Amino acid sequence: MPDLPATHPEALRALLARTLAGREDATAAVVCLCAAWCGTCRDFQPGFERAASAHPQAVFRWLDIEDEAHALGDLDIETFPTLVIGGADGVPRFAGPVPPQPGQIARLLQALGL
Repeated sequence: MPDLPATHPEALRALLARTLAGREDATAAVVCLCAAWCGTCRDFQPGFERAASAHPQAVFRWLDIEDEAHALGDLDIETFPTLVIGGADGVPRFAGPVPPQPGQIARLLQALGL
């Protein structure tokens, strides 16, 4: 999993578990780790929201790393936007920075079989 500390897979699992909580019908979780001060993140957000609408079977979460620092656990994010994608089982399937193009989300979900 690029860009995220490989020594903290439990933090990724915990993040996905919190995202999936209460959504037994979900097939996947997509978490965008961002920051309010990041212009690239702000530009990416509308496309992220469109991707969420296009994939109602998945749980999408926009997580500002400063406003919700407690949700990150031991993760240290340096590149924005960073996506964390996991299956319904909460197992991380992708974690890393992506080009700020909303189409990337659909391609990743398809490539991961989610």
